[in-house]
Order: sequence, then C-alpha cells, then structure tokens
Amino acid sequence: MHQTRTVLPNQFEPNDHYYPRVLNATLHPQVRFFFSMGNERIAERYCHLHPEANAETVRALLQRKTRYFRWGGSDLFYAADDEGRRQVVVIETNSCPSGQKSMPWHDEHLEQSGYRKLLERSFIPMTLRRTLPPGQLAVLYDKNLMEASGYAATLADLTGESVLLVPCYDGESEHIRFVDGVLEVHEGGSWIPIRACLRYVTQRPWNRIPPLTRTMIYNPIVVCLAGGRNKMLASKAYEMFNGELSRSGLCIRTPETIWDVTRAQVPFWVERLGGVAVVKVPYSNAGQGVYTIVNHEELDAFMSSEQHYERYIVQALVGNSGWSSQGRDGRLYHVGTMPDRNNNIYVADLRCMVGCEPAGFFPVAIYARRARTPLSKALESGHSSWEMLGTNLSIKESSGEWATEPQRLLLMDSRDFNKIGVGLDEIIEAYLLTVLAMLAIDRMAVELVTQKNRFRRKFFGNMNPDDGLLSELMP
Repeated sequence: MHQTRTVLPNQFEPNDHYYPRVLNATLHPQVRFFFSMGNERIAERYCHLHPEANAETVRALLQRKTRYFRWGGSDLFYAADDEGRRQVVVIETNSCPSGQKSMPWHDEHLEQSGYRKLLERSFIPMTLRRTLPPGQLAVLYDKNLMEASGYAATLADLTGESVLLVPCYDGESEHIRFVDGVLEVHEGGSWIPIRACLRYVTQRPWNRIPPLTRTMIYNPIVVCLAGGRNKMLASKAYEMFNGELSRSGLCIRTPETIWDVTRAQVPFWVERLGGVAVVKVPYSNAGQGVYTIVNHEELDAFMSSEQHYERYIVQALVGNSGWSSQGRDGRLYHVGTMPDRNNNIYVADLRCMVGCEPAGFFPVAIYARRARTPLSKALESGHSSWEMLGTNLSIKESSGEWATEPQRLLLMDSRDFNKIGVGLDEIIEAYLLTVLAMLAIDRMAVELVTQKNRFRRKFFGNMNPDDGLLSELMP
C-alpha cells in the first residue's frame, strides 16, 4: 500500500528526480538558444519560414492565457509526405506530462531547473487567488514518483511550507476525499484540507477526482475530459479550433483521424486507410490501448481483445515510405533518426512540454524517444509492428506498477541531439503546435463548464457518447 509523506524545504536531491544520464548531460547549444529566444523571436522566425501564417495571430496566440489548461505536453512526429516535404504533426496532447527527469538543466547551477521554472511561473501565481479555501499544499500522483516528488520538494523550497506527497492510484482512493469541493488528504489519523495541489494523476483520474473543485488543482480534471487524457475529444477540439484558425494560415496538423468508431466498424476504417492504421482506446495513455495494425493478424488480435469502452478512434498510421496509411491527404512517413553505425533508422517522437503563465506560454522541457527495433523498409509477417513504431517508455508490469525503458530516451544534449534528425526550426514548430493543441483543448474545456462553474455532464455525454466512460465520472 502506498503511503502519503510530508516533504519539507531543503529536501531536493537531484539524484532522486533525474535520470542518471541527465545529471551528466550538457544541453545542446541549439536547444539552449531556443529556450533563450522568447515568444517574439520565435513568432518572427516561424512566420519568416511560413509566410502563409498571420504574424499578429501567431504573436497573440503565444501571449494568450488559458483558463484551465496551464501545463501540457504534446507528442509529435517529424514526418514527410510522398513528395519529401517535411512537417511536424501532433499525435496526442497530455495534461500533467512527464519530461523534467529527462531534460538537461538550462543552467548548470540551478538543480531544480524545469521543476522550478514551471512552478514559479505558472503554478504559484494560481495559488495567490483569494477565492481558494484555507489549507495546505499537495502533490497527487499515480505514477512517475521521480518527477512528482521533484515537484513536491521544489514547491516546498519555493513556498517555505511542507508539502504533502499523496498517492492517488486507481483503486486506492482512501488517501483523498472531497468535502464541498475541497480536497482533503488523510494523514496522521486526520483529514487535512488542501488549498492547491499539483496533479500527476494519469490513469482514469476522473473516477476519483471531480471535474471541477474549489481546491485549485493543476490541471483540473475537466482538462483531461476535454482532450488532455481523452483522445476522442482532443480530435474534435483540434478540428473545431482549426476552423477558427483557417484564415490565419495556421492549423494543428495531425494524421487523418476518424472518431466515434464502434468496434464493429474498425475493420472498415482500417481497410479505408489501405489496411494499415492505428486503433486507439481514447482514454488510455502511457502507450496503453494503442494498437498499430499493419496486417490481418494484428487486426484480429485487436478485434478479439477484451475492451471496457464502446468507442474508439482510428488514425492514419505513419510508417515507412512504402507502407504508411493512404489518407485523404496522401501518406506520411517517419523521417526517423539518423542511421546508426549499423545503418539502422529508428522511429522517434518528440515530446514538448509547455507551461502557461499570466503573460502567455513558455517552453519547459523537450526530449525524444525511439522505438525498440529499427524501421523496416518492407513489412515482414510475424513481426510486431509496435516494436518498431511504439515509442513510449512506460511499461505497466503485472503487479500494476509502472516501469520505464530509459535506454530508448534521446536527450537534448550534445551527444543525442544530432541523432534525432531535427533542428532549431523543427523545435520551434513543435512548440507552436503544442501551444495550439493546448489552446484547442482549453477551448473545449471552457465549453464543458457552465457560467456558474458547473460541469456540463449531459453536454459532455453528447460530445463523447461512450457509456463506459460516462459511468466512471465522479459526480
């Protein structure tokens, strides 16, 4: 059983909150320069390379303040089309994303690095609101204790207060409760009210935390439902926001996505995409519930698998130049890593973590992950496509605990950066796309809340008609 513990000031130890490789890594000069640019120069560079984009709109979007979605991270692919034109595409966007433990320090003398940057510029300003209930500070988590505890230790240092580090695993909700919208944590035989907390709860968080609370939760669960942990509504949010952006020359680029698909309809849509596709359980994350399908065996395996939910999304698969999905806009294939000494190219994604402060957005962390096996030029029967297409480092063990495979992590340091195959302009594009994705999901979250600050449950059910999901929501 996981236990709540109290974190005091002056308890931050770098060895506990970073991968060992990160402690000895030096940030690559191009990445360091990107973090020093600021939104004005980022907008200027992006618009110089994309003359179709409205410069005033780009600057205004980077300076916009979100209402609910203050901390997010997008997973992106660097891909090319049939004519060799390269572009960055959004695969999914996560609320409460990982990334701090994988990011070399911006300043070698500031051990807390991105932890401090996110809390100081985004989280702490939100804790100064007069409407918050009295109480302590807390960090909730259900995985990634390395980063969750890093946030708790940094928050204790910044505020001079003790911070409760609270396990909040699916099926273990006895550590927390909500009384009139106020989060209370069970510690030392009593219930302690919490005025504000950072939430690193990723697995079906809506079944133990309400969509909206009086306690300031960073990010609130309504963000997860609006797309931060819900790929179904995220796809709808992107399309709706793209409609608003249509005259500005901007858009959130994603692989072609079909939503609200029943299990019986999945084979039809896979065939429609050329027999190659990705089927996703919309409410899973950390690489769970994602099925890459490149042959009948993998399609049959999905169709015979046990599933809890009723609706899925089917997405065009980004593969190699000879075997990607054929979507309405053609095909996309992975640019991939630079060839290694054995001439192997690997699929890699890019994670861009972004925060939002009163003055707008700012980048926090960037890293990349590669697949387990090299990208094949031709599909071979009997080989798992997930091994060469799946990039997530998280592994769920039989005990229910989470482990990672950090050997597939690619850092933004002087050693790994050149392997990834991206440059400064691709990083700028990844950052802007992450900002657009967060704005789209935040806009959807606003639509899910009434003027009296109540969750629109019926409207959400109409937007996301899946009884399996609706049955999980806390009132």
